[in-house]
Amino acid sequence: MSNISNAFRAFFALLGGKLPPDIAQAYGYSKAAPVKATPMATPKAEAGPSDGAVQILSVLQRDARLVDFLMEDLSGYADEQVGAAVRDVQVQSRDSLQRYLRLVPVVDSIEGEYTKTQGLAPEAIRLVGKVPPNGKAPGGLLRHKGWKAEKVDLPKLPPGSILAPAEIEIE
Repeated sequence: MSNISNAFRAFFALLGGKLPPDIAQAYGYSKAAPVKATPMATPKAEAGPSDGAVQILSVLQRDARLVDFLMEDLSGYADEQVGAAVRDVQVQSRDSLQRYLRLVPVVDSIEGEYTKTQGLAPEAIRLVGKVPPNGKAPGGLLRHKGWKAEKVDLPKLPPGSILAPAEIEIE
């Protein structure tokens, strides 16, 4: 993580009264404690759809602290403070997505141009605006290209539904 990102995280955390343990350790304000290995839970027999959601949130939390950012109450911060913090979260989240997923547009055309709906799977498009009563149209203006995952290569799912373990500093 960059020094600027650490500075913002430290600043906001200190407003709440406590310096994050990873920042304190990185700058020599605390000692690294050896981590005791925890026994692995028995893996589930079958992975369900929610497992993938937990995996990607786990990756985005680990790499970009996205869940921390989303769960933070930002109402007390100035727009400039939030904007500066968002830049690092966005870059790190994008890098993580690109590392584990190959995302491609559903419709590879220019937004704002006429696009035919013929040949597109019904679940791959959403018609908006003055949609005919039958719910079908030959085409319309492309407002958003959409996204689909062409390739997914997520790391192994952590045991349970833990996105990120709690960090407890031992002094």
